Amino acid sequence: MTEIKNILVALDLSDIDNTLIEYASFIAASLEVEKVYFVHNIKKYEISELFEEQLKDINLDEIIGDELNEKITEKFTSSVPWEVLISEDPYSESLINYIVDKYVIQLALIGNKNKSRGTGVVSGKLLRLLKCNILSIPKDTTPAITSIWAGTDFSNASNKVFKVAEKLQETTTAKVKAIHIYNVPLQFSPYIPKEHLDSKIESHLKEKYEKFIKRIAFKGDLSSEIILGRDIGIAEKLISKAEDSGVDLIIVGDKGRNTFSSLLIGSVTEELFNQDMEVPLWIVK
Repeated sequence: MTEIKNILVALDLSDIDNTLIEYASFIAASLEVEKVYFVHNIKKYEISELFEEQLKDINLDEIIGDELNEKITEKFTSSVPWEVLISEDPYSESLINYIVDKYVIQLALIGNKNKSRGTGVVSGKLLRLLKCNILSIPKDTTPAITSIWAGTDFSNASNKVFKVAEKLQETTTAKVKAIHIYNVPLQFSPYIPKEHLDSKIESHLKEKYEKFIKRIAFKGDLSSEIILGRDIGIAEKLISKAEDSGVDLIIVGDKGRNTFSSLLIGSVTEELFNQDMEVPLWIVK
């Protein structure tokens, strides 16, 4: 995997900030990164017209900077150096993209706030803009990794998923499971008995998995599971199974290809990214 030296953490002064800071501390220590950048964007245009008179003698940048520095000092327990960056930009996604490029960021931590529809920066636009890995964290996530699901469609594009999983297993001793979810092509269903179709496809996928594992030469311990999607979409099935299994982290790639599964294709990854999830989601670029 690309060595992760610099991490960006997007904060918005909401309750989820504490979770992000604590998780950033855990990841920074686990991966022994060089620096963490905490970023907050002040959208003054949203409040300046209404409160222009009240704000004219107030230095918002300084006040917010002091508040964030105090909060991070309390919650960030890693010895990794960190810095707070305050900016004013009408578009948070563009700002984050600029900082990723300027500070050579390899991993961006953002809050999964889809359920609350708050002021978080989670959006499909970010997923397409950023060239770095993205780690989406739900509120109140415990900063620990003991169980990892690594999504694969057995393509070369999914190799990078296992590089990240391998590194995390090395530093956290987490259990890693390769996950493949497939749906039977609907056009075949009326003509082939279900039991014949399922067994044939599963046999085919197990063979592909064995070849894939040999090719990637995963250095740690790795188990696998092939899951039939059938009644619901791949993203929804993955989330449901992962949450039921108590998984701490799901890792998927930003793209991929497969005859029976589109687990790693951009549209499905974006669907995962925009879901209300209880499990952190790591998207490998």
